[in-house]
Amino acid sequence: MTPHELKIRVYYEDTDAGGVVYHARYLAFAERGRTEMLRAAGFEHAPLLSEGGIAFAVVAADLQYKAPAKLDDELTIKSEIVRLGGASMEIKQGIFCADRLLTEIKVTLVCVDSAFKAVRLPQEMRKIYDSKV
Repeated sequence: MTPHELKIRVYYEDTDAGGVVYHARYLAFAERGRTEMLRAAGFEHAPLLSEGGIAFAVVAADLQYKAPAKLDDELTIKSEIVRLGGASMEIKQGIFCADRLLTEIKVTLVCVDSAFKAVRLPQEMRKIYDSKV
């Protein structure tokens, strides 16, 4: 499967006093990448919640920092689902500046209902991603 790509710019609000991206911001960048990957496949968070009664909860995140991003850098977040479970999915993400890998991220999401109880991934989602994983 070809990873989904999202381009973003590093803004002043993302950085510390030295103009280096604050470590926690990489999680926010990764969230945007995952959201847009799902949106590109036709799965928007608001309708999933309002019509399907489901959402996704992060249950694990492993970040490996390789190099810093800096103020005004243009970043590319590459996201790809690498494993589907009954109620979960594992997503591999990379944050790049040009062709340089800055951060590797592995995130596990669980599909939950309004009571935050794990439920099976939607069949429509499974149809799209099962063949690509």
